[in-house]
Amino acid sequence: MLRDRLGGNKLPWIGKRSLVRYLFVSTRQEREVTMRNEDLALFIESFGEATYRSQVPDTSLEKWTGILPPILLTYWQEEGWAGYGDGRLWTVNPDDYASIKDAWLAGTPFATFDSFHVIARSAFGNLYLCGERTGRCVTIITIHNEILALKSRLKPKSLQGQDATIQSLFGPSEPEDFDYHDTNGKLLFDRAVKKYGPLAPDEMYGFEPALILGGSSTLDNLRCLKIDPHLLILREFDTPTLPFSKVDIEKLMK
Repeated sequence: MLRDRLGGNKLPWIGKRSLVRYLFVSTRQEREVTMRNEDLALFIESFGEATYRSQVPDTSLEKWTGILPPILLTYWQEEGWAGYGDGRLWTVNPDDYASIKDAWLAGTPFATFDSFHVIARSAFGNLYLCGERTGRCVTIITIHNEILALKSRLKPKSLQGQDATIQSLFGPSEPEDFDYHDTNGKLLFDRAVKKYGPLAPDEMYGFEPALILGGSSTLDNLRCLKIDPHLLILREFDTPTLPFSKVDIEKLMK
């Protein structure tokens, strides 16, 4: 009802044109929320609407159909490639990160374990990878020079079965999950935004000197950096460590 939508028994005085616009925008927003699946709706509730969006071309949707999980392509169609939480988490075009992904996986078991693609990244340079056989199961923590994965996820799945691995990145997440603590245990993201401004799609917050070289995770050492060159430079410092290195990768590949 109009009265219910405008919030009470008395309707505020507004012009006819403003009323029509209000109803149109309100109805559209309600329809968008209704269309979202539960995990994405929970994510938006925590992070807010995207603060940056780039429409995904039909050619990209066609290219990745049958390769990446269907739910991810649905997100792309509905949301575009987008930045959320003022840039804490970004969904990305895998093609834009192919060379970075190849550099980080080179010399590790994951170079041949599956065909991986970067589907999202964080403000501090975490790369979230989805495998064509295994779904989203690998995360590259670039500032620590680590590649993380759960043994339980390093198993082949159908494309439909991989949907759950994508939904788990969104539904249960909170903004703090994509933040970073300084040496005193205080979160850095909001202070970084205040100091440098919001991130552009090709930027990240990184430390100079790098943590792997002995730098400290302080606001004074934090910089706003172009993501491509910075991540490639970080990779050159050392081969990534694999905290789960005792996992028998060869056995899992069978």
